[in-house]
Amino acid sequence: MLDESLLDAPEDLARADRRGLLRGAAEAGARVRTALRHATESGIAELQPDGRPRALMIAGPGTAAAGVADLLGMLVGAGCPVTRLGPTGVAPVAGALRWALPGWAGPVDLLLVATPDGSEPGLELLVEQAYRRGSTVVAVCPDGSPLAEAVEGVHGLAVPMAIAPYEQDEPDAASAPGALWALLTPLLMLLDRTGLLAAPPETLQKVADRLDRVAERCGPAIETYSNPAKTLAAELADALPLIWTEGPSAGPAGRRFAAALAELAGRPALAAELPEALPAHGALLVGALAAGADPDDFFRDRVEEPQAMHARVVLLRDRPTDNLSAAPAARELALGHDTAISELEPEDGGELETMAELIAITDFAAVYLGLATRPS
Repeated sequence: MLDESLLDAPEDLARADRRGLLRGAAEAGARVRTALRHATESGIAELQPDGRPRALMIAGPGTAAAGVADLLGMLVGAGCPVTRLGPTGVAPVAGALRWALPGWAGPVDLLLVATPDGSEPGLELLVEQAYRRGSTVVAVCPDGSPLAEAVEGVHGLAVPMAIAPYEQDEPDAASAPGALWALLTPLLMLLDRTGLLAAPPETLQKVADRLDRVAERCGPAIETYSNPAKTLAAELADALPLIWTEGPSAGPAGRRFAAALAELAGRPALAAELPEALPAHGALLVGALAAGADPDDFFRDRVEEPQAMHARVVLLRDRPTDNLSAAPAARELALGHDTAISELEPEDGGELETMAELIAITDFAAVYLGLATRPS
C-alpha cells in the first residue's frame, strides 16, 4: 500500500531513504561530469584507435551493467555487433560468478567491463582470458580495486568509476541510480573515439545538464502535483506496470525502468516496444489483471483486504507523434479496456539527452515507489 502523504514529506522521505537512493538519483548529472573527468585523465581523449573493433563484448554484474550493455547496443546500432556476456556459472571462489568469452572472440574484438564493485574474481579471470585471446580490455571500476589491478596487469585500460566520498564505506550506494552514469559515461567517450557512436564531451555535458534539470523537477521538495516522478509513483500504486515504449532510445529506458522497479521498489513490471507490445500484452488487459476483472468488486467488503492489482500502461516515447506512430493505437486499446495510462515524453534534444531524461524520471519514480510503499 502506498503512503501518498510520505511523498510530500521531504524529511520523512530522507529518514526512510537509508540507502541514499534519492541522493544518488539527484547526483546523476554530477556523476557524468566526474566520470568525464576521470576518462580524460585516463587518456581516453588522446586515444588514436587503429580502426573499429570487429565486435564489442560487455560484461559486469547487476542492473547497472545490464543497462550499460542495452544502451550501448542501441547507440551503436548496426555499426558493430554488441554482445552482453552474462554470468555463466560459479567461479572457483565459493559464491562468486563466472564469465566466459564466446568462442569467436579474438584480437580484433573489444571487451568492456563495467562494475561498481571491482572485487569479482570471475571478472578477473575473464580479463585474463581476453588477454590470452589477444582482445583489448577496457574496464570502468573503483580505483585501486582488484579488477583495476588485473586490467592494468594485462596492459588494458582501467578507468576509475566516479564514486562520491560518502559512498566509500557504503556498498549499497553503488547500486544507486547514479551508478549507471558513472559506468556508462567513460564508455561513451571511448566509443566516440573509435567512431562507433557520437558522444563528444560537449554532448555529454548536455546530458549532465539535462539530468540536473530532471533532478530539480523531481526532487523530494517538489510536491506531487508538479513532480512527474512522484506522480508516476502514485499512479503505479497497486498496479502492474505494462511499460510500452516507442522510439529507439525509449526501448532501453523502458527496460531499465522495469529493472529499477524490481531492484529499488520490489515491484514486478513488464516492458515491450510498440507495436509488438499490443499483441504481447493485450491479453493482460482482458484477463485477471484487467480493471473490471472482479465481478463482485462492488459488493465485497474490502476493509480488511488489500486492493486488487490491475494492469496500468506506462507509455514512454522519445519522438513526437507522427502518422507512423503506434501510440494512438496503444491508447485506444488500453482505454477500450478501461485501463489507465501514464505517459512520459522528454523535451526536445539529442538522442542521448532524451534517453537520459526518460531514465532519470523513471529512476526517481522507482525510488519514490519503493520508499512510500508500506506492507499491506
